[in-house]
Amino acid sequence: MAIADRKLREKNERRQAILEAALRLFTEQGFEKVSMRNIADAIEYSPATIYLYFKDKNVLLFDLQTQGFELLAQELKTIDTSAQPAEQLRAVGEQFLGFALRHPELFELMFIMNGPMVAAQACAGEVVWPGGCSAFKQVVAIVQRGIYSGVFRPQNAENTALMVWAQVHGLAALYLRQRLVVLSEERRLPAMREALTQFYDLVRRAL
Repeated sequence: MAIADRKLREKNERRQAILEAALRLFTEQGFEKVSMRNIADAIEYSPATIYLYFKDKNVLLFDLQTQGFELLAQELKTIDTSAQPAEQLRAVGEQFLGFALRHPELFELMFIMNGPMVAAQACAGEVVWPGGCSAFKQVVAIVQRGIYSGVFRPQNAENTALMVWAQVHGLAALYLRQRLVVLSEERRLPAMREALTQFYDLVRRAL
């Protein structure tokens, strides 16, 4: 292996080690309590070394968020693309909700925290959010296929996709942020899934 290739591999390995240590600490202690110095101490790097790879904490959070979207994309690949659009739409919603419950720390980074989105700001003031845009466009594409095939009535596909996205993310956020204490503990998860089923029944009839 050429020296340049080896150095690049080592650099990528160090960068990934930093991200993994950061995610572990964030999961254990919470995002607000963890500093760049804490992360450096956890992997026995100097804080200066951490800053060689990440300009600040928000940039690090944005990179972790990007990895979260990559993981979500992998999980969404299990959806049967030959199914009817209505069933695909339901499957995407269930996958999103399941992802949030399996990876609550990543869900918070991806859809709740402001820090990563500060790092996503482009110089012209526009927000560049490739992970979120890709996930949203997948929902839009399913709705659009349903419109083209005549399964859904002609309408604005983005508006419908936004409605579906908001419902799923709202349920996940309520659960993860302890706002479903209005229900008994044993009812929370079943109630979320029942609410999602009822929502898709309404959507299917409306579309």
